[in-house]
Formats: sequence, C-alpha cells, structure tokens
Amino acid sequence: MAERARSGDLPPGVASLAADNRPSRANLVFQSLLTAIQDGRYAGGERIREEEIARSLGVSRTPVREALFRLQSRGLLEIAPGGLIVAQLTRPQIIELYAMREILEGSAARFAAQHAAPSEIASLRHIARKFEQELGDAAKLARINRELHEGIYEAAHNRFLLRTLNELHDSLALLPSTTFAYAGRAETAIGEHAGIITAIEKRNADRAERLAREHIRQAQEARLAMMFDKS
Repeated sequence: MAERARSGDLPPGVASLAADNRPSRANLVFQSLLTAIQDGRYAGGERIREEEIARSLGVSRTPVREALFRLQSRGLLEIAPGGLIVAQLTRPQIIELYAMREILEGSAARFAAQHAAPSEIASLRHIARKFEQELGDAAKLARINRELHEGIYEAAHNRFLLRTLNELHDSLALLPSTTFAYAGRAETAIGEHAGIITAIEKRNADRAERLAREHIRQAQEARLAMMFDKS
C-alpha cells in the first residue's frame, strides 16, 4: 500500500500542534488524524507510524499513542504485520454499516419532522440549494451533503441519536471517495433531499423516515457499485 506519511510529513492540511499547550493534546492529535482519514489523506491499508506523527505534529509520543488507541478502539485502525494501518471495510461490513445508517438516518428524519423549528427547516432548504449549485464537484457535494445530514440530526433534537450518528460517521470515514463521484448519483440525490425536507416541513414523520431510509439505500447501491462492480 502507498505510504504517504513518511520522512516526518503528514498529509497536507494536518497542522502542527507544537504551539498548543492545552492539556487535551491527545484529543487534538485524535481529531487531526480522524480528519485526515475522513478526507482520504490516509488511504485504507496505509501504515500509521507513531514516531512520524509525533514529529510532524510537534508533540511527544504519549498523546499520539493515546490517540491511536482511540482510533483503534473505534475500528478506524487495525493491527497488521509491522504495526497499525488504516482499516479497510469488506463488502459485508459495508452492508452492515449502511443497514445501521438507514435505521438511524430514518429515525433522525422522523424526529426532525416532529421537532424541527421553522428556522432549522429554512436552513435545510438553504443547504439543499447549495448542493444543487455545486453539481460537478464531487468533493464539495460530499461536504455539503454532510452539512445537510448534520442539519437534520440537529433538527431531530435527540442528543442520544446525535451521539450515535456521530460515532457511526467515524466508520463512514473508512469508505473511499464519495458516492457523488458515481454517475447520476448527485442528480438523483437532489430530488431525494427535496422530498425529505418537504416531508419534514409538512410534519409527515412516516414519509420523512421512509424517504430518508430510501435515500440511504440508494447511497449504498452506488457505493457497492463503485467499489465492487468491475464489469
């Protein structure tokens, strides 16, 4: 596997933490590495070297070790011959992941239909319009889509669901690229977003949940086709 993080250089965008004297340095290392994995700057199967991370971030190896343990406990890193590598999901694991996401996203849309404030619904509409304006840029679409989904989570007003979804999204960071790079997926998602938001606005909880679950099923189909359909 490619090993980009060599010679003391982390992937671009991971800032030095040397000037930060706060006691939560391990958490800062954790967040930096999590962001790098989410953004694809560490590929699946890529080796993670403790000493190089410490040198690049300007910290001791102790907070790095703590951060790596947290990432491993969340399933983002795994032990391989020679050390830790970024985990790679199998097809069955991806299906399991999307099955859980379907349930949780559906619940978030249902709760949002019951509890969202008018200002939150207006914000969802605004984000959906931004999504339409960025067609053709898969990376931007992925970021805006994440913002839209997070807006629905917040509108659900359920702190325990929010916490669970945030943990689930750690695992989603292991999926390469974005389904918006798959032909036609972004265009289809525009209509799916509109339907979910309209159901939330009309306080139709059943429809909001059903459309949200269908949205995730469509994303799963695109994901599996991208990763495993070589025909």
